[in-house]
Amino acid sequence: MNSRADHLKAFDRLLTIMDELREQCPWDKKQTLQSLRYLTIEETYELGDAILENNLDEVKKELGDLLLHIVFYSKIGSETNDFDIADVANSICEKLINRHPHIYGDVMVDNEEDVKRNWENLKLKEGKKSVLEGVPKSLPAMVKASRIQDKVAGVGFDWEEPKQVFEKLEEELSELQYEIEKQDIDKIESEFGDVLFSMINYARFLNVNPEDALERTNKKFMKRFQFLENKAREKNKSLKDMSLAEMDVFWEEAKKL
Repeated sequence: MNSRADHLKAFDRLLTIMDELREQCPWDKKQTLQSLRYLTIEETYELGDAILENNLDEVKKELGDLLLHIVFYSKIGSETNDFDIADVANSICEKLINRHPHIYGDVMVDNEEDVKRNWENLKLKEGKKSVLEGVPKSLPAMVKASRIQDKVAGVGFDWEEPKQVFEKLEEELSELQYEIEKQDIDKIESEFGDVLFSMINYARFLNVNPEDALERTNKKFMKRFQFLENKAREKNKSLKDMSLAEMDVFWEEAKKL
């Protein structure tokens, strides 16, 4: 592996290239914090895909793309004298030191849960009025639900054991069924949301990442459905012309792959 000197040299090379691109490339010269935002979100999802696929070569490349964006934002910030890459790095260094008093201070912790509780309490001491202030508004709903639950659990607002969460899930399912029978669309949506929120909470108690679990099922379904499509083409048939019983035969084959 590379040495610390190699790391610093590589990072310095990236900073130099960023300076050159910002000065000479028409596209790079036009970019703003706002124009880069959606590109950064896209790059983050691409990194997530690479991690799910366990494609380490792609993980390396996508991390490079994200690192470029961090350097790019910092370059733009330096042009208005608001912040530069050193400010960005020192900012996170100070935050990490302040929020790890069990490493850089005299606070004692016994486990990961103690660390999480300290982290959230320290945020409140820093001036945050709510532990939920750090949940980005633009997060996808499922990820947002997970972050909300993690944060409130960090200050002790949580169930004691998985059985209680499962019982809550059963209660929410019962309430959903009641509204379905009444055919109140607005209340059905509300109760459906409660069911999903409870499912995500239950996943946390099972040490399952709900986003990863759902994406795993998405990929599994797509693979099986594409197998079904291929089998239909082999028989010169269109799926629209096949009965559910015919499709189910191929579906069962796909499940054995």
